[in-house]
Amino acid sequence: MRSRRLVPLIAVSVFATLTPGLATAAPAAPPAPASPVATPAAQYPQQKPVWKRCAADEPASFQCATIRVPLNYAKPGGKKIGVEISRIKATSPSERRGVLLFNPGGPGGEGLGMSLDMSRELPASVRARYDLIGFDPRGIGRSTPVRCGLADSQKSWPRPYKADTYAQDVSWAKSVADKCRAKVGDTLKHITTRNTARDMDVIRAALGEKKLNYLGYSYGTYLGSVYTQMFPKRADRFVLDSAVDPEKAWRETFRIWGPEVEPAFDRWTEWTAGRSAEYQLGDTPEKVAKTFWDLVAHADRKPIVIGKTAYDGDMLRYVMRSAFFSVRVAAESTVILRDAAAGKPVPEQPDFGPIPDNHISAQWAVLCGDTRWNSSAETYRKEAARDAARYPLFGDHSGNITPCAFWGRTAEPRTKVDNKAGALIVQNEWDSQTPLSTARGMHRAMKGSKLVTVDEGEGHGVYLYGKNACADKVANAYLNTGKLPAKDVTCKAAAGKRGSQQTVVPAPKPPLQLDRG
Repeated sequence: MRSRRLVPLIAVSVFATLTPGLATAAPAAPPAPASPVATPAAQYPQQKPVWKRCAADEPASFQCATIRVPLNYAKPGGKKIGVEISRIKATSPSERRGVLLFNPGGPGGEGLGMSLDMSRELPASVRARYDLIGFDPRGIGRSTPVRCGLADSQKSWPRPYKADTYAQDVSWAKSVADKCRAKVGDTLKHITTRNTARDMDVIRAALGEKKLNYLGYSYGTYLGSVYTQMFPKRADRFVLDSAVDPEKAWRETFRIWGPEVEPAFDRWTEWTAGRSAEYQLGDTPEKVAKTFWDLVAHADRKPIVIGKTAYDGDMLRYVMRSAFFSVRVAAESTVILRDAAAGKPVPEQPDFGPIPDNHISAQWAVLCGDTRWNSSAETYRKEAARDAARYPLFGDHSGNITPCAFWGRTAEPRTKVDNKAGALIVQNEWDSQTPLSTARGMHRAMKGSKLVTVDEGEGHGVYLYGKNACADKVANAYLNTGKLPAKDVTCKAAAGKRGSQQTVVPAPKPPLQLDRG
């Protein structure tokens, strides 16, 4: 399959992270009957992938295999599940130095196709050095997917907090949690970031590698940081793009969207006022702000209809939150909304369609299962009311209750990330999903990391997708040489790249995931 294969010496080490006494207790156990697999734990890192072509309509070089892992790492001899992985081999066997594993974010994002996608995006120098490895994390896509069977009415989140509808929000949150437990059963509590990190280490061992190299986006940065915490000696070159603050996982990760959008909105009003001749939304920041809030008030009286979607004021704030981080997108979207409110014809907007049930179900499983959430509905009510008053743009949405309040006891506590593992964190200054403050939080937690900040950079995702030559150069050098920059790096946003994403009024895409704007 490959030019070299290392024999892994971690028959129990993957599982010792959950049951630390396992490694030391093993010698005292009675001898097991002779068999090809000496212990339940040993079978997982010692398995050899059976590669096959992923699909007839995809390149033959795009290969897939299934890795078996325990559903519950505390009971490795129990139920097994499949994790689907993919591979595109390094282009230069003589330069090959290992594997590069990917995660696209989410949680709930499928990563199986990332090996193929990245083979088209990565520079030749990186392609020469690594086998590119994609995978669907447990519970997602082809990796034993979980599905709660949620009705469309149960998929809407975040929900704006209002005192007179809060009881309905509580009922909704409980109904989602109850339905997931009833539908998915015992599997639900094992769909967590810690277990996905353990799966990553089984993948590493099954591929015959002593160390893992990794590129993770958004939620994938948290997954990467958890891996470095659990397996610090097996983490090699880690690029964490658009980073989550591990100290804020998970309620505070979403709650921070309330305060973070306020300065983004102020920046947008100033930028747009300076271009009043072009957009005609107001020639001062105050007038631009009034234009937007007048649209919200209009939508509350009479929803603004664009295509098949009617936007009330709450939905308008919901869909525009992320747009305000990209000033040109926000200005052009506001013009569309203004014209639609006036009954003028507007460009047809794309219909993104609903997110599949599996993605939503897996998202709640990870978010709720990673950490022990407060179970008091009254606590959420007080926090949501306070956030709504402090941060009028979005505080009521991001502060409201979620199904995690009713998820029940998690299998493990939240991972405390506090290590000196080397990693390169890359971050846009104006990122709507993982703001700069959260990347700095990741930087503090991972003391051996270096942070690359794109000054005035907009959008969610930097390396390769952000098209910033400076940031790409630093990341490429790190992946090629393993050397982090001597100090943190600041890159300038490329001229003309600000607001370069497609301008649309974002259609509602519940639930609001880390990797979705």
